[in-house]
Amino acid sequence: MSSSPSSQQPKRPLSTLQRAVNRKVAVRLKSEIEYRGRMSNVDSYMNLILVNAEEFDGADVLANYGKVVIRGNNVLFIKLEKEF
Repeated sequence: MSSSPSSQQPKRPLSTLQRAVNRKVAVRLKSEIEYRGRMSNVDSYMNLILVNAEEFDGADVLANYGKVVIRGNNVLFIKLEKEF
């Protein structure tokens, strides 16, 4: 018997993010700036800490940072490493 989409459990974004701790991610902000780095922590408000992060504007690297703290309400989307 195959599972229909309606019988599958919904994905929980916060659980997915918590499983992605210590993986590389790309975070696009509402301001269209993108950060790429290793996510070292995430909380229930989706505030993130990235280490060894790079700041991008389009394809251009603007800066390198040892640690970046991103407030969750500024996040437009987050991509896991396999997606970029």
